[in-house]
Amino acid sequence: MRRIISICKEVPLLPIAIIAAIPLALLGSWRPWEAAGVSLTFGPFNPGVGQWIVITLVVYTIVVTVIGMIDDLRHGHVGVDLLAVIAIASTVAVQEYWAAWAVVLMISSGEAIEEFAQSKAEGNLTALVDAAPRTAHVVTLPGVGARAAAAGADGTAGDAEGDMTADGFRKVASVDVPNAAETNKSTIQTKPYDAAGEHFETVPVDQVKLGDVILVLPGETVPVDGELLSGVATLDLSNINGEPVPREVYAGARVLSGAVNGSTALTMRATQLAQDSQYQKILELVSSAQESRPTVVKTADVLAVPFTILSLAIAGIAWAVAGTPLRFAQVLVLATPCPLLIAAPVAYVAGTGRLAKAGILIKAQDVLENLGRVSHIFFDKTGTLTVKQPQVVRVEKPFENSSPYDENHILMMAGVVEGYSVHILSKGIAAAGQKAMQELYARYENGQRLCAERDLPGHGRDYPVVKNIEEQSGKGVSGEVNGHAVRVGRFAYVTADEAGFTHVLGAGVAAGTAAGAVADSAVGDSATGTAAGASKKPEVNSLFAPLEPDEMAAYVAIDGKLAARIVLRDVPRENAKASLEKLHRLGVKKLSMLTGDKEASARIIAGEVGIDDVQSELFPEGKVAAVKNATEDAHQNQPAWDKVVQRVVGESMTRQVTMMVGDGVNDAPVLAVADIGMAMTDGTSTAASESAQVVIMNDDIASVPRAIAIARRTKKVMLQAVLVGLGLAIIGMVAAAFNLIPVVVGAFMQEAIDVVSILWALTALLDRE
Repeated sequence: MRRIISICKEVPLLPIAIIAAIPLALLGSWRPWEAAGVSLTFGPFNPGVGQWIVITLVVYTIVVTVIGMIDDLRHGHVGVDLLAVIAIASTVAVQEYWAAWAVVLMISSGEAIEEFAQSKAEGNLTALVDAAPRTAHVVTLPGVGARAAAAGADGTAGDAEGDMTADGFRKVASVDVPNAAETNKSTIQTKPYDAAGEHFETVPVDQVKLGDVILVLPGETVPVDGELLSGVATLDLSNINGEPVPREVYAGARVLSGAVNGSTALTMRATQLAQDSQYQKILELVSSAQESRPTVVKTADVLAVPFTILSLAIAGIAWAVAGTPLRFAQVLVLATPCPLLIAAPVAYVAGTGRLAKAGILIKAQDVLENLGRVSHIFFDKTGTLTVKQPQVVRVEKPFENSSPYDENHILMMAGVVEGYSVHILSKGIAAAGQKAMQELYARYENGQRLCAERDLPGHGRDYPVVKNIEEQSGKGVSGEVNGHAVRVGRFAYVTADEAGFTHVLGAGVAAGTAAGAVADSAVGDSATGTAAGASKKPEVNSLFAPLEPDEMAAYVAIDGKLAARIVLRDVPRENAKASLEKLHRLGVKKLSMLTGDKEASARIIAGEVGIDDVQSELFPEGKVAAVKNATEDAHQNQPAWDKVVQRVVGESMTRQVTMMVGDGVNDAPVLAVADIGMAMTDGTSTAASESAQVVIMNDDIASVPRAIAIARRTKKVMLQAVLVGLGLAIIGMVAAAFNLIPVVVGAFMQEAIDVVSILWALTALLDRE
């Protein structure tokens, strides 16, 4: 019922037209003015009360429609409601008042159907807008946040000297504390603490200032981007990147606007204004997509003109052959351009909403159209085809090994120490350490008590005891884990003594390296050098096998003894190969990789994911040149006849489209030169996502073929809806020209054709994968 009332408010003519059927049926030919001797006859026209009501509705409808046509023309849209105006006027001219009422009803109900279809198609986009934060709780405790600083600056916070003691501390008012006897009295009443009145102030989100401390209550939406001050918080990021599982973040982490807080309140410091926050950028993408008009919809506007001419021609010929103007009205009430004017844009808005539901945002609906024609895709390697950080692939022990620790113990201790490091390899080692720790827990729960450290403090704890973490930039990180001295880093660092010198051992003893050896890459794994006398420092390769070209390593020493080498490499995403295979099945002709990495490393990754065209050792300007040249070549191969078609209808039939997929800040220039730039993010804003036309919010490479599949299906559905609608309309007009369809029936059939076409367009919302 509420939905019906809402539709009636949007289209007030609809309920009026429905009610007008009552006087038309009961008082259609009643002329009370004739009893008073008054004549309202105009030539052959002598309508009754009910018929005058219909004529009034017709005049109102024509005036409103003409005004709308003029407004459309002013905004560059072709106003083809001329058919409706002529049809409704012709029904009155031939005194078919029931047909005129039916056309008025069809026009008003058509507007209602269009409103419903648009709202249904925009449902996923509207949900994003509705979830936008409106208010924020700004903490107002003394001395907290930007407001306190501003107040102190302008003197409004009070007399600074009067409020401070001689030692520089703020004065605190004394409080009378009741004694024990008084607290036992039943007359003492506890006053409820009004947190809302004393701790924070609720303000519109656009009034939040940089540095404000904000309180986010359980279940509320984070209003602006900021830094987490609470120790831990659980956030639902599904509105931002579609991540289904809530994410646990810790103090100092970035908190994104649009995230929904979990079951406990959190405090954060605002680092961005509302208009610069992440969720506002998402809303700007949504708004841009909603307001844009794809070329195919503009083409539909243009094609509606010849359809109007065809309809008038059929109606005119029918009138001339039949010799009665009634036949003209019979044909025109079936002439509906709605499949072009409504179904086409509804399908594209539905496709845009379907993309948004899949975590893919586009900046304009033209992008949706071009996505379906992509023929050449360029991929950045690191972070796009591969995971964002190097991952541990194996743990190697020295050839002459006497370490009592197995791989899981080594990884656990190295991962705990690396968790405090900022080195590029630290996250991969820390993640592997967490996994190893879980396996050790499982073994311990199953009764395993044969660990080398079973008698040492900390064994069996939920988390190891960690002490004395120290990181030396460019060398490594050290610390104490469960009583063990652990070093992780370069070979020379982990094998050095406390004074920083590497031990000089006899030949054949595997514990040393040459000066200057770079131990965390394949390049530095070989070194030579001799010591004084008969002693010499052995090569790294005498301790471990050589690394592959795409591998890198960190070395681990436990209690002053070299324990292992942890080997890492750039690992392809788990679904990268399957996603690229799907792109080939979708008809994408060429896939290329662009990377600044060395050719040997790039070839290994390319072979694993199924890419043949590899361009390596490129600087950002080299990537730009590669994509720009490919884009220009694709445009030059456009046939001459297709260029003519493009000038006429605004859309090429054969032009190839290039697309660049990247994730980093250095990808921003190359995303801009491709026909389509696609940025893969986890919901955070980067220069890449700001310069791209398509933004993948869930950091999933499977979204690349999914976006193309949705775009192609959207265009397919749009064409089906338009062709079915126009085909039925033409068949109906021809039948009416032969007097097979009465004028009133034709008016209702016209509305049925519109409904079929629009509902068909809405199937673009459905997930057919």
